[in-house]
Amino acid sequence: MAKRDYYEILGVEREADEKAIKKAYRRLAMKYHPDRNSDDPAAEDKFKEATEAYEVLADEQKREAYDHYGHAGLDQQMGGGGFGGGNSGFGDIFGDVFGDIFSGGSSRGAGRSSAQRGSDLRYQLDLDLEEAVKGTSVKIKVPTLAECTPCNGTGSDDGQVKTCTTCGGAGQVRMQQGFFAIQQTCPTCRGAGQSISNPCKKCNGEGRVQNTKTLEVKIPAGVDTDDRIRLSGEGEAGRKGGPTGDLYVQINVRPHPIFERDGADLHCEVPVSFVDATLGGELEVPTLEGRVKLKIPAETQTGKLFRLRGKGVKQVRGGAQGDLLCRVVLETPVNLSDAQKDILRQFHEDTQTEKNSPKKNSWFNGVKSFFENLKS
Repeated sequence: MAKRDYYEILGVEREADEKAIKKAYRRLAMKYHPDRNSDDPAAEDKFKEATEAYEVLADEQKREAYDHYGHAGLDQQMGGGGFGGGNSGFGDIFGDVFGDIFSGGSSRGAGRSSAQRGSDLRYQLDLDLEEAVKGTSVKIKVPTLAECTPCNGTGSDDGQVKTCTTCGGAGQVRMQQGFFAIQQTCPTCRGAGQSISNPCKKCNGEGRVQNTKTLEVKIPAGVDTDDRIRLSGEGEAGRKGGPTGDLYVQINVRPHPIFERDGADLHCEVPVSFVDATLGGELEVPTLEGRVKLKIPAETQTGKLFRLRGKGVKQVRGGAQGDLLCRVVLETPVNLSDAQKDILRQFHEDTQTEKNSPKKNSWFNGVKSFFENLKS
């Protein structure tokens, strides 16, 4: 029998984030847990089905393979092993979702509480359009929690760290309540799993200290607002020997005084005089690579778009280089002298014909017809 869609099993949309997927699995696991449904054999199958769906959708690589190729692609990625391949297990999955409510992975799951991975950090980097398009290298200063040097992250002034006698180093104590196996934070070591007689004076036993580090970030050409650059291991230091988190540099491109970016294309407005638009002419327009000539044909109307191919952006994810689209904006003369106004009035009188102003005459004829139809 064909497997059901994992998103359908959990009852979430395909765009659901990790939090929504975890919440959906938690609800189903509580509903179909075998200990709560001893008289319903079908509940265990539903429970296993939900757990299998969660293991895939909660893993970024497995989810990507499933989204692209379905169950067949997922089996191929796991080497034909299907669900349960690799080092993951039910206890890890269930324990990750329910924390210290269920025993899940027993003492193995609890032991992880003493060594904790450091938090990921986010840094917003503002760039000029030119920097984003061409790429650059930027030095940033990031406030973070770093491993305490004097105690090497142990939190102990003399390096002596003892295993907590209450929890045996697990960081949690277990209590049985009916079909629930309840785990609670150890009251003696407060979840650390260890006791320190002489806390480090610099970090007060925490094993980490506030620090600001300077990093050089290489920005690839073509990045845009909301793109992220991941710097592995540059986040906060872990606790009790845990791995360091990652740093995510979030790109924000500042507004440009001339250009607006739309994917690979750039847009700009080009003010054109009444005379150039009427008689035609040649203008210099800016690009990110320098100035180029733009030929304006005679009788050009405002709003006309001119496309300069290959003068846009080559995006960071590849593809053809975009174009520069120049939109003509007719500039009305200002601060005219009396003599200039007289010339324009004479010009206006001489050009009030259908031949000289076809759009204007067509529009007024349409308005006239519209009102005549209203009266009839």
